[in-house]
Amino acid sequence: MELALNGESELSLHSKECEIKAVRKQAEDLGLKLYSLSSGLCWDYRLSDDDAKMRQKAKDMIKKQLETAKILGADTILVIPGVVNVEFSMPEKKVAYDVVYERALEGINELKVDAESLQVNIGLENVWNKFLLSPMEMRDFIDKIGSDYVGSYLDIGNTLYCSYPEDWIRILGNRIKKVHFKDYRMQAGGLHGFVDLLAGDVDYPEVVKALNEIGYDDWVSAEMIPNYKHHTGAIIYNTSYAMDRILGRK
Repeated sequence: MELALNGESELSLHSKECEIKAVRKQAEDLGLKLYSLSSGLCWDYRLSDDDAKMRQKAKDMIKKQLETAKILGADTILVIPGVVNVEFSMPEKKVAYDVVYERALEGINELKVDAESLQVNIGLENVWNKFLLSPMEMRDFIDKIGSDYVGSYLDIGNTLYCSYPEDWIRILGNRIKKVHFKDYRMQAGGLHGFVDLLAGDVDYPEVVKALNEIGYDDWVSAEMIPNYKHHTGAIIYNTSYAMDRILGRK
């Protein structure tokens, strides 16, 4: 299971080591492996922000994320490297693409020292941030960082609106640290296009083929939105069944 670091929750910016260890023990008692740690705070604290104080907050947040992941026993965190503009999150804020690139490069270069020290990967997610839009650009950005502890957190569903996930897989290769499985229906468009696994346009047989080609042998997470109005628990069963089908278990 992939947990998330939030502003106020069981895992937050204010969580003490003993509290984080309690979460880890709870997971272990349930037989769960905590292999990565995400955070929605990347939308609030951006490495590419025009405000230098906000950029520092972003670095501090990611450092806390790395430290928390280490205590949890997770080997990867999910990070949004920079944001040009996002319609669903502060649409009034826009930063020039080249400025975002330089600030993101500077920020991740600084943070890689912490990642290497803790031996926790920084996985850069491809997300709807109008930044690092192609697999070749993501590849070159990661290579400029030049650290074994900085790579891609590849989100399969997020690629589909402008590209193909199998191309991302083959181009990024061993730079991929972790993978999110989502599905997307192109005809719906926007955020409404995200649907249950196997209900969208992702060619999952080709995705699995590409993952096998590059020798990927790590975790894949189903990142789902609990959007059922009356039977919220059904998404767990539907997703589990779809994951088994995708991965050839049934």
